[in-house]
Amino acid sequence: MSFFGVDLISLIEAIGYIGVFGIVFAETGLFLGFFLPGDSLLFVAGFLASQEFFSLPVLLFGIFVSGVLGNVFGYEFGRRIGPKIFSREDSLIFKKAHALKAQAFYEKHGPKTIVLARFMPIVRTFAPIVAGVANMHYRTFFVYNVIGSLIWTLGLVLLGYTLGSVIDVDKYLLPLVLAIVFLSFLPAIVGFLREKYGKKSN
Repeated sequence: MSFFGVDLISLIEAIGYIGVFGIVFAETGLFLGFFLPGDSLLFVAGFLASQEFFSLPVLLFGIFVSGVLGNVFGYEFGRRIGPKIFSREDSLIFKKAHALKAQAFYEKHGPKTIVLARFMPIVRTFAPIVAGVANMHYRTFFVYNVIGSLIWTLGLVLLGYTLGSVIDVDKYLLPLVLAIVFLSFLPAIVGFLREKYGKKSN
């Protein structure tokens, strides 16, 4: 199955458990992780578990823990670096606009951002960092972190696993992955359109 020129199934089969867990960790707390395929990765990994390439319990536990630890790392990084993040110049692995976007989302939604951001590319990476910058109470952050990682992991991995047991892989897997990617970007698209046309109406 080719997706933007990359065969996701072959890629995930090649990187195995360690690669999947590493990507999840990076995308949920490291600057360089914002471009990684989080949602589609979890879905396809779940599908591969239905084909007995992965053990479903091991996959679920590893992704859940990686997601929690990634956010903890991001939080601690943001707490230690603080406002310096927003004065940094753009680089290959850091875009100030991404941090500002996550900050605006955090200011609007508060602690529940840590849960909601799991389903939003880019925001997912920077939300824990912004929470650290904002000095969110750690216990509050950790509770939302665990809840968000659990929902994200169970939702996408089990969706891939369930559909992988019943669908015609060659016919339906790519459209399903494309739909998941579209839905993950939909909140950002809606927010952009609201901001754009809201300004025009004013």
